[in-house]
Order: sequence, then C-alpha cells, then structure tokens
Amino acid sequence: MRYFYLFLPFFFSCTMNQNPKTFGEDVEFLKKHMPDAIVLGATDSDAQIIVAPSLQGRVMTSTASGTEGASFGWLNYDLIASGKSSPHMSAYGGEERFWLGPEGGQFSIYFKKGLPFTFANWQVPKEIDTEAFDLVSSTKTEAKFKKSMHFENYSGVALDLQVERNVRLLSLAQMNQVLDLDLPAALQTVGFETQNTITNTGQKAWDKANGMLSIWILSMLNASEKTMVVAPVREGEDLGPVYTDDYFGKVPADRLRHEKGLIFFKADAKYRSKIGISPKRALPFICSYDASSGVLTIAQFDIPAGDQPYVNSKWENQKDPFSGDLVNSYNDGMNDGKQLGNFYEIESSSPAAALAPGQSLLHAHRTFHLKGTVDQLNVVSKKILGISVDQIQ
Repeated sequence: MRYFYLFLPFFFSCTMNQNPKTFGEDVEFLKKHMPDAIVLGATDSDAQIIVAPSLQGRVMTSTASGTEGASFGWLNYDLIASGKSSPHMSAYGGEERFWLGPEGGQFSIYFKKGLPFTFANWQVPKEIDTEAFDLVSSTKTEAKFKKSMHFENYSGVALDLQVERNVRLLSLAQMNQVLDLDLPAALQTVGFETQNTITNTGQKAWDKANGMLSIWILSMLNASEKTMVVAPVREGEDLGPVYTDDYFGKVPADRLRHEKGLIFFKADAKYRSKIGISPKRALPFICSYDASSGVLTIAQFDIPAGDQPYVNSKWENQKDPFSGDLVNSYNDGMNDGKQLGNFYEIESSSPAAALAPGQSLLHAHRTFHLKGTVDQLNVVSKKILGISVDQIQ
C-alpha cells in the first residue's frame, strides 16, 4: 500500500500484534467467521492454503507443514472477529489479495472527482475491500472466482470491467518448474499462484487520455526481529533511481541498503516505511528471509517485455500519471504510539491496461515459502539471489 498507512493509526484503537498462530488455529478461526472459506491441500506434501470468497478470493494464509505448522499470512483477528468493516479501508489482513491501481492522481478510483487528495476523502472501493467474489468452481487444489465491477475515476470516466481470479496450490514439481530449481527434498515447502485477469466490458477504450487501471497484488506477511526483504534489481546508471524510499519520509540507512544488484530492506514491523522499484530496475522476483524461523519467502510475478507504462499512485494531480513502480515492499511500525499490526508487505503490479472494449490483461503472482536449515536454503538463495542466506542479515 502506498500512502494511507501514515494515517490509519488514528482509526485503530488497539495494536493488533498477536503472535502468529499455527495454520490449524488460523483455519479454525477463519472458518468460524467466514464459513465459506476454502482449504486447498497439496497431493504430494503437507502444503495447504485457505482462500476466502467473501474477501475477493483472498489467500488468507498458508502452511508448508499441515495444521500444526507455521501460518505465514498476517491476519487481523480483532477486525475479522468483529464482523465489521472500517472507514476508508478494512485491514482484514491476508497473505495475498487483489487490488486495482491507481490509488491517487487524476485517474484514481480511490477518490471522487473534484475532492482534494486527503485521507478524509480516500476510500478503497468496496468491490476490492469488503465485497465477495463469485465462486465459479473449486477442486482440491484450485479455486476460480469472478466479479463484475463499475467505477468512475477521478476524471469522471466510467470504467466497466470483469475480474477473473484463479488461485492454485502448486505441487513440488510445479514449484521446481517455475523456479527452475530442484528443491531439496528435506525442505518444507508451499507455493501458490494467482492468475488475475481484467477485461474491459465497457464501451470506451482505456488509454492515457482517459485513464487505465492496473492489477495490484499485495501480501501481508508475519514480521520478526530478523526478517529482511531482498530484491534483485538491474544495475546501470542510465536506469534512474535504484529505489523510491520517501513514501513516509526517507528510510534510515540502517534499514535500507543497496549492494551489488540487491536491495536490502528491514521488515521487522518496528518502523513504518516503504520502498518501490521502477519498471526499468525491477526483476521478476522479490524475496524475504526470516532468520529466526528459517523461512525463505519468494514472490515471483509477470513482467511483460518492452517499455510498459505503470500507473502512478501519488496523491496529487500528476505530471506523469504512468511513471509508477512495479514492485513495492512496506514495513509496518509505530506511529503516534499505535501500530496496525506485526506485518510487512510484498507487492507487484501489472502494467497499465491499455484495453479496447472486450480486451483483457493477465497478471500472475506466485508465492513460495521454504523452511529448512541454512544449508538447505542456501541452495535456493544462491540460485535466486546470488548470495547465501547468511549474507542476508
């Protein structure tokens, strides 16, 4: 999320910082409050995920080792249990959710036409905040959803679309294929993929003159004192800034560094901060490593070839509405003595969707959690990042 976390603590009276539960405990809780939640389970391992049709087909959390195993997604127990929504945005949590961009600017769908770009006027559309997606079908390893939506952007342009979201739990063979690896058999692993498609069902083309939407995928994950986000980037002086680091004021040097094609960003939920990576710099992976639990997380996503426009979500009338980031990471933290939760985020975005009526855009995002010894994880880390997990600290 780009800007609103600066203001959210004023709307939360307590700190939702509960200790992570086991996957079985999270499933029991979610089934109580979301009876339609669907558990998908692998046929070749103890990997499982739980998906909520009532929250846009959101992957709420996952595990690599069954009901007694660690649960990787951050959940806002207090808000979910209340059965209520919150003003501006309902931060229910969840390991992977579907949103749309842009958040700010003249083509935003989060602000009504003519209103100032202030938090008082900012509202996440209900279609991607509190409304359910229609369940089309489900199997033991896959669930498919759809949702028709209508928006009017800040410029007064009507946008009609259909969203299709397919959530699939990946087998070990599929994970190896996607990552181009032979994962050590002793590793505990879980991987899932979401294929997210938007189709222009309106009468007008989406373009730079009238505005374009983008697919925006966000993951809320449990933070720890020893969690570090690591993002590989393209090197080159002609590619512009290595990262954006001033969303909430500049990130301190002891929390963010750039070394030999890698960005290191501390994700301990103790300092509210955010970084972004431009399309010119981004590569199709961003990772995190929690040294306290021995978990390496990998997010892998589509990056189409060519020079693509990406929506700009700054809360202002923008000079360049299509100069936004492709990859982001957010770390929660205290603000005025309050905190939203003990989590960090990993995010990816599709290009701006230049769609004629009837045309579609697909954005796939994949999440992998690997739990094991340092030696086992080094096999993966060296292949994906070029360094061992020991070097991530």
